[in-house]
Amino acid sequence: MTKLEKIEQDIASLQPDDLQKLADWLAEYRANLWDKRIEEDSKSGKLDQLFAEAEADIAAGKVRPL
Repeated sequence: MTKLEKIEQDIASLQPDDLQKLADWLAEYRANLWDKRIEEDSKSGKLDQLFAEAEADIAAGKVRPL
């Protein structure tokens, strides 16, 4: 049995309350990973073109307030 299969088996045996706690933890964990990746991409310049396009669209009046 692989490590992942063991984790899946353990998750399948959780009570609903514990399953919800795990789901909440996993959602927060994934959000933190995403935030870290966005921060790293921003610092490295990978998002510069997107920022420039957004600023140009704003300046050209191509966007509207939410």
